[in-house]
Amino acid sequence: MNIDLKEMTQLAAAFRDLFKGYHISRSEPECYAQLSSMQDQYRALFRALGFELVCDPRGFYYFVPEQVAPQVNKTAQRLALFTFILVEHLADQGRDPLSVLDGGSIGRDELPALLEKYRDLFLQAEVTTFEELEDKIIRRLTQLGFAEDSNGVYRFLPPMHRFLDVCLSVQHDRDLAASLHSSDLPLPAPVLLDDDGDADADADATAVIDIEESEEDALARAMAEERAAQEMDA
Repeated sequence: MNIDLKEMTQLAAAFRDLFKGYHISRSEPECYAQLSSMQDQYRALFRALGFELVCDPRGFYYFVPEQVAPQVNKTAQRLALFTFILVEHLADQGRDPLSVLDGGSIGRDELPALLEKYRDLFLQAEVTTFEELEDKIIRRLTQLGFAEDSNGVYRFLPPMHRFLDVCLSVQHDRDLAASLHSSDLPLPAPVLLDDDGDADADADATAVIDIEESEEDALARAMAEERAAQEMDA
């Protein structure tokens, strides 16, 4: 394959964003358009440099790191937990979670009530104040390309499907567990692992996952299945 660097006019910008963990979608039209039109060339070049470019058919690109730093893993856990909370919160309100998280939006004014309603779960993410919610979760969502801030309205972008996939996978496991056990059997809440690997589950939390699988394991498994499916389609 011939790679002409002169034609790859978005190479520096794309590499800079992808290297930082950012997800490039149609919200960055120039980068996204060139990645789409020269996908094979970019994938080959990045692979030669030691980076795996994932081209998600739902409209976004990202790097898969060979090794995940503990802080990056912690961020992924926080964002996944926040997605679980949003799904349950929206469903309780009679709003379709998929329509909101797939191109929809929530307002900044909704966050204080959300924090209060799910305070026990947010504590697991080391989020206790509105400022920490914005700094540790909302700001990271926008920095990594999962959402964009438009004057206090947070619009979700296609990369949110990475966390929605986890939610759907966990829901499937939950339904399977319910079919095998009594419907009255309580399921543990998704938990964040402490730095030393110990988990502190909140038995009274309302968000639930499979008995044998932690939220971290579900996230890793779902992303691995997603990548395997893409490789089979390639």
